[in-house]
Amino acid sequence: MLTEVFKALADPHRRTILTLLRKGDLNVSQIAEHLPVTGATLSHHLDTLKRADLVLAERRGQFVYYSLNTSVFEEVLKAFRSYFSR
Repeated sequence: MLTEVFKALADPHRRTILTLLRKGDLNVSQIAEHLPVTGATLSHHLDTLKRADLVLAERRGQFVYYSLNTSVFEEVLKAFRSYFSR
């Protein structure tokens, strides 16, 4: 799990997506307004974030909305604490 999370967090565009989603759920078009990437590239970034379980996707009508999966962030923080605690 942590390997996928670190891979997802390594890319600045994916970190930007996560920052945008901190403010609330967004669909692909709304995310695309903030990134200088093609639709295919954005799709790849979102897929990587989904595989790392950092974002959740939910269909609402004709759009798919993305949101942060905060439970995974909590798990990652716990893992970090365990690495650095005595």
